[in-house]
Amino acid sequence: MAERGTGLLLVMMDIDPEHEDDFNRWYDEEHVPERMAIPGFVSGRRYRAIEGGPKYLAIYEMDSPEVLDTPAYQYVAGEGRSEWTKRVIGNAKNLVRNVYVEIAAGE
Repeated sequence: MAERGTGLLLVMMDIDPEHEDDFNRWYDEEHVPERMAIPGFVSGRRYRAIEGGPKYLAIYEMDSPEVLDTPAYQYVAGEGRSEWTKRVIGNAKNLVRNVYVEIAAGE
């Protein structure tokens, strides 16, 4: 059986329609590959709401929530942010970012 992480990063947001193409390209071409290159990120998945909101959801499974405290993550989330990242995040609305730790596992 594949190993699973015990940490979860959940990010939800809305993007105005005129910025959606750029947003989706950024997520696919830069953001997800950048996150998955950080040691401790196990998987990343994206969703679009079919009802309710915010419209976009990303879920990243991590070895543990402490991955977010590592120098690698701190760099890309801070001073290493690209201009593309700054622009896209600047266009985000209704941004929700939560970090979770697993308390029970079902198989």
